[in-house]
Amino acid sequence: MSDPIVPSPPVHDPVAPTQPIVLCEQVSVRYGQNWALNDVSAAFLPGAVGLLGPNGAGKSTLLKALLGFLKPDRGKMTVLGLDVARSPLEIRARLGYMPESDTHIPGMNAVSFVAYCGQLAGLPAADAMQRAHEVLYYVGLGEARYRNLETYSTGMKQRIKLAQAIVHDPDLLFLDEPTNGMDPKGRDEMLELIFDLAHNKGVNLILSSHLLPDVEYTCDRVVVIDKGTVATEGPIAALKGPAGRVYELRVKGDAPRLIEILRADGYECHDTDEDVMRVFVPGGTDGNANALFAIAAREGMQVRHLRPSVPTLEDVFARAVGDD
Repeated sequence: MSDPIVPSPPVHDPVAPTQPIVLCEQVSVRYGQNWALNDVSAAFLPGAVGLLGPNGAGKSTLLKALLGFLKPDRGKMTVLGLDVARSPLEIRARLGYMPESDTHIPGMNAVSFVAYCGQLAGLPAADAMQRAHEVLYYVGLGEARYRNLETYSTGMKQRIKLAQAIVHDPDLLFLDEPTNGMDPKGRDEMLELIFDLAHNKGVNLILSSHLLPDVEYTCDRVVVIDKGTVATEGPIAALKGPAGRVYELRVKGDAPRLIEILRADGYECHDTDEDVMRVFVPGGTDGNANALFAIAAREGMQVRHLRPSVPTLEDVFARAVGDD
C-alpha cells in the first residue's frame, strides 16, 4: 500500500479497559450471493478505534449496519448499550456520521447546511445556528461559511462533512474514509482534527480507512477486517508484535526468491513499493541480524542495505490479512 506521508504518530495515552461502546456478535450481511460481512464479531472500546481494511473489505457495510441502514442476515449489534435492531433512531440521535460519499444539498451555503443538520439532530434552530458557526471555524471553514457548497473543493467538502457530524456534540463518531481525495496538506490537517477530537476533546470515534498511516496516527486500537471477516483486533501497540526486531533489507540478487526462502525458514517478510523488504526477526534469536546475512550468503546474494526498524501497523496488517 502506497500512501502519502503523514507526521510520525504521536504517543497516545493508553485507553483504560472498559465496556465496549460498539459490540458486534456474529454479524453477517449478504448482497445477492456475496457475503459482504461474514460472521463478524468485534468489540470497539471507548476512545479512537480504527476500522482498517482494503477497499471492498466490508468496512462501510459494517458502519451502515451499525447505523440501522442495513439489516443483517444474522447476528446482533449494540451501540452505546442499545440494540441496533430495536433502537436504531435512538442510536442515530446520539451519533455523528461522516459518510464516504458526498451528501451536500446544492444551493445551500455551509453555515445553513450545518445548522440544518443540527436541527435534524434535535437542536433548536438558534442553538443549531450558533453551533454551526463554531464547528465551521473549528474545521477551518470559518472564512468560507457563507459560500455555497457546490463551490467547495474536495478537501473543503470533506471538512463540511466533519462539521455536520459533530455539530450536535454526539456521543460517538463514525468517520468513513475522512481523508478521501484530499491533498497532502489537507490530509494532515484532517488527521490533526480527528486526533484532537479523540485525544483532547474526549470524543469516542471509529475511523474507517484503508490507509494505514491515518489509523496509526489517530487511533489507539484497531479492528482489521478483510474479505468480510475480522482478521485481528486489539491495541495497536500490542498488535505490533512480540519481542524481536524488524529490519529493512536490500540485496544484490534475486530478491523475490530470497523472500520465498526467508518465509520458508519461518521469517515474516514482505516487500515494499521500493526494492526494500521488511523482515521480522523473532525475539528467540534476540532480533539478531546475523541470521539474515548467513541466509543471503548461503544463497549467493550480497546484502547491500540493512538497518533496524520498528514494527508498524503495516506489519500488523500484513500479518493479519496475509499480504505479501
